[in-house]
Amino acid sequence: MISVSEARSIIQKYISALPAKPMMLHEALGFFIAADIFSTVDIPAYPQSSMDGYAFSFEDWKRLTALSVHGEMAAGSQNAQSLIAETAVRIFTGAAVPEGADTVVMQEKTKVENGQLNITDEQLQQGANVRLKGSEIKAGELALPAGTLLTPAAIGFLAGIGITEVMVYPSPSVSIIITGNELQKPGHSLKYGQVYDANSFSLSAALRQCGVDQIRIIQVPDVIERLNEALSDALQQSDLVLLTGGVSVGDYDFVLQSAQHCGITTRFHKLKQRPGKPLFFGTKEHQLIFGLPGNPSSVLTCFYMYVLPVIHGLKGKPHVLKKQQVPIAQTYQKNTQLTHFLKGWYDGNNATPLGAQESYRMRSFAEANCLIEIDEQVTKLNEGDLVTIHLLSN
Repeated sequence: MISVSEARSIIQKYISALPAKPMMLHEALGFFIAADIFSTVDIPAYPQSSMDGYAFSFEDWKRLTALSVHGEMAAGSQNAQSLIAETAVRIFTGAAVPEGADTVVMQEKTKVENGQLNITDEQLQQGANVRLKGSEIKAGELALPAGTLLTPAAIGFLAGIGITEVMVYPSPSVSIIITGNELQKPGHSLKYGQVYDANSFSLSAALRQCGVDQIRIIQVPDVIERLNEALSDALQQSDLVLLTGGVSVGDYDFVLQSAQHCGITTRFHKLKQRPGKPLFFGTKEHQLIFGLPGNPSSVLTCFYMYVLPVIHGLKGKPHVLKKQQVPIAQTYQKNTQLTHFLKGWYDGNNATPLGAQESYRMRSFAEANCLIEIDEQVTKLNEGDLVTIHLLSN
């Protein structure tokens, strides 16, 4: 068995971003940019008013005090105008400032009588309320660097400089192979000896939550030939394969045999942790394969601690759950030399381990908002001692 930190280091060695591909900007939310993006235009493309008001030459106003109003400029007008000397132009927010004008006064600080503009803003300075050409970004300037997450704001910014397509790291395609003779689909009656399949639901939901939409779910019985066939097919179609169950030492635990049969190189099997001790990790060419324990709580714990960082790495920017050091709300003891991941609740001040920590129990996981990590070397924590928590919702 290896430690949690050793397992994380081994996995990290095999993470590399998937080959970049072009994507339409409106579809790229949540993806990471794969190449620097440069602007091809100045934004604004012309001096632009930031207010409804009047545009004029500051020097003319200082010399004459009152200016005659001549014409107007509306946002979107494609008729370029030049300012007539010693006049002002009625202008609206977003409109092009006429050539010869350098200042805009907001309409609330003006009076117009008999076609003459009188400005009442004593604090007005030259250049006020004018967005200069290229003040947002200039042609040839770096807009967003590679590795930037495409948020709604980033997408809006790129659209605002005329971008319609971006190079991104795609989400991985994932196959989930659920093993076990005892599994029944929810919605059907349980027969003696059966349990409902929760793992395919929790895993596919967790995958969708982190932006994966190419998900295949295959359920196979505990028959080595069927598992070999399913795993071989998954390796042909997916970047990442997740198997649940069949990684312990029972007579019907076939994942290791099947991995060997399919040419997968074992990178590690079994960790010094609870839950999730039998975790398997292997590789084949560029593909990554996890054999997750069958118990639902173990499956989800291993997903958050090991699979989630892999998915983000494949998408171009390694990412882990947000973690922090906080006081534990109660005494906790453990005798085994294992790292414990406890389902917990963080209230903003302290972390409280929830009840029902057994690996088969999911109700407490459904109520948890963090995983509390207790290092293998620690045997006792007193109330108020600091622990590391991994927040399940960033």
